[in-house]
Amino acid sequence: MLSEQLSGRRAVVCGSTQGIGRAVAEALAAQGAAVTLVARNEARLREAAAALPAHLGQQHDWLVADFAHPLDVAAQIASHVARHPATHILVNNTGGPAGGPLLDAAVDALRAAFEQHVICNHLLAQALVPGMKAAGYGRIVNIISTSVKQPLPNLGVSNTIRGAVANWAKTLATELGPHGITVNNVLPGATLTQRHHSLLEARSASTGQPVEALEANMLRLIPAGRFGHSEEVAAAVAFLASPAAGYINGINVPVDGGRTSSL
Repeated sequence: MLSEQLSGRRAVVCGSTQGIGRAVAEALAAQGAAVTLVARNEARLREAAAALPAHLGQQHDWLVADFAHPLDVAAQIASHVARHPATHILVNNTGGPAGGPLLDAAVDALRAAFEQHVICNHLLAQALVPGMKAAGYGRIVNIISTSVKQPLPNLGVSNTIRGAVANWAKTLATELGPHGITVNNVLPGATLTQRHHSLLEARSASTGQPVEALEANMLRLIPAGRFGHSEEVAAAVAFLASPAAGYINGINVPVDGGRTSSL
């Protein structure tokens, strides 16, 4: 059954107390996976874990980790591996950098974003891949952005770092493919999340344009004529994490209503 295709699997889902990350955790749990949530706020983690589907008796848990501190992430994932040597699915999902032109970005902003996205992803993969190899099954899914295919205006740091993550993933896909491990990227477009609203509010404050006008301009570029929902992105992630996607490796999957103008 579709709802049980991840039964017996364990997933680590980052940024999973809200938005896309939480929707992904719910989708994987609904398919039978035991989910380890990762985020900074323990109270929110506890609440999110308690709300996850557990119809197959799977046990969910959480790790408190701040991706602004890679050594903290490394320590937390090491403790996880000690408890759960076999983790089969890793979903890398981290809040994006602040908006603004690239040339205006401080060097420290680029460095911090690189650590939060590339370095932390790398530490998590290094910790979890041995268990995936031993199991002969692994899925690494990175939630990035359509800026990998088409840089987005006023998101200079994000465009730069997302591209680095995409190429990190493609390299890893080639290295890990022989071990039954796939590495793919899901690229959300304009999705109704807290980040979507925050970026619009910041853009409104800097330009003087109402949020409603900015949203209308964005919608004109989306063939679907609407913004996406977190659950729609989660559905793509859940498929890539499933056995059915075993021959899909090293690709970028836009979930953007057709907005991206390249193939």
